[in-house]
Amino acid sequence: MVKNKLALYIFIALIAGVIAGYIYNGTVIKPYNDKLSAAEVSIKTLDNQLVQIKDTTSANYRALKVLRSGQVKIRTENTDARESKLEPFTLLSKKFLSLIKMIVAPLVFTTLVVGVAKVGDISTVGRIGGKTLLWFISATLVSLLLGMILVNLYQPGSHMHIPLPDSHLGTDIKKSALSLETFLDHFFTDSFFKSMANNEILQIVVFALFFGVATAAIGEQGKIVIKAMDAIAHVIMKITGYVMALAPLAVFGSITAIVAKQGLGILSTYAVFITEFYSGLFILWLVIIFVGYLVLSGRVFTLVNNIKDAILIAFSTSTSEAAYPRVLIELEKFGCKDKIVSFVLPLGYSFNLDGSMMYMTFASLFIAQAYNIPLSFGQQITMLLILMLTSKGIAGVPRASLVVIAGTIATFNIPEAGLALLIGIDPLLDMGRSATNVLGNAMATAVVSKWEGELDEKVISN
Repeated sequence: MVKNKLALYIFIALIAGVIAGYIYNGTVIKPYNDKLSAAEVSIKTLDNQLVQIKDTTSANYRALKVLRSGQVKIRTENTDARESKLEPFTLLSKKFLSLIKMIVAPLVFTTLVVGVAKVGDISTVGRIGGKTLLWFISATLVSLLLGMILVNLYQPGSHMHIPLPDSHLGTDIKKSALSLETFLDHFFTDSFFKSMANNEILQIVVFALFFGVATAAIGEQGKIVIKAMDAIAHVIMKITGYVMALAPLAVFGSITAIVAKQGLGILSTYAVFITEFYSGLFILWLVIIFVGYLVLSGRVFTLVNNIKDAILIAFSTSTSEAAYPRVLIELEKFGCKDKIVSFVLPLGYSFNLDGSMMYMTFASLFIAQAYNIPLSFGQQITMLLILMLTSKGIAGVPRASLVVIAGTIATFNIPEAGLALLIGIDPLLDMGRSATNVLGNAMATAVVSKWEGELDEKVISN
């Protein structure tokens, strides 16, 4: 009953947030948005003029640069002013996410240590880990491939015909450079406490795997550690219950801020792209549920129903991390044994972000289409494989996908400035892919539980 009430309150908060955001956009935010739009038009015009001037030492070039600096200053001032007006709403979601982040790192560590230790010997860990990675790699390839197929089918950027930008133009998104060192940095840390403080989930997972295996290996002394970790995990789960009670407020604040800032007009401006991307997510959902049905039979629909409030939380806050504690609880209620849940689910948050995977190929190729940059089938497959590697360990938080895309598209001479085409609507897209990440991880855990014979078939949906 409580769970159902929470889902209802979240849904009400969603609707209320849209209404409040629309009203706030028209009454308070509109003057700032008008000035921002005018400044953006001026900056774009000046950029086009600057690109045409070959002599960068000429008086005309310097004058245009001064004008551009003035417009950038106007844009910055109005952006800051708009953000200050939205602060009462954004604080609701920011502080909720802070509370969630406070929980996630210790929860991942304690539950994964307990899960690995309970699994027992390394051969068993290897067997379960192998099945888990088989699902993760397959799901990642399917998600990336589906995004590639759909963006080639829909061609959402082919009608934009945007000229290539000058080399000095870009976005404020920090690139995630493609290098072996950067890739390995996602996995290993020189300080476990630093990883905990920064919520580096993949690094925490790697340390927890070592810690769990070592704990199981020392025998009786290890049982004391396991019992302590299990108790700490239960304490954190209790804290989770308190924090989740605030979810509707966070949802209201997040949705209100998005609609107030962007307005409902952004839905119509990018309606085609948004519709095509969400249709892709819908197809991906059908694929995930169908494969889950092949393993779980009719119970797959019970699972989806049980995690609907977790999906709503991820959708509303644009982060799958926010739903992690709730998914953990619901999977155990579904009948998955805690040792499997504690082992598979934390790994999923680093290796199995299905919605984000599909978005990466979809968005990268959309930008290429917008600039009329042709990519061969071989280049697209190469991009898919690069994204598959560089994406592992990305945080389940807003804009994390953009960081990886920014570092990957440069490899194919696609302007990083093209990300500006997506920044405005990224919050709307992030909502869908975060919700999909939750579904994919929950399904993976349930399927691995079934494969291991660790799924209680007698549990009935609550």
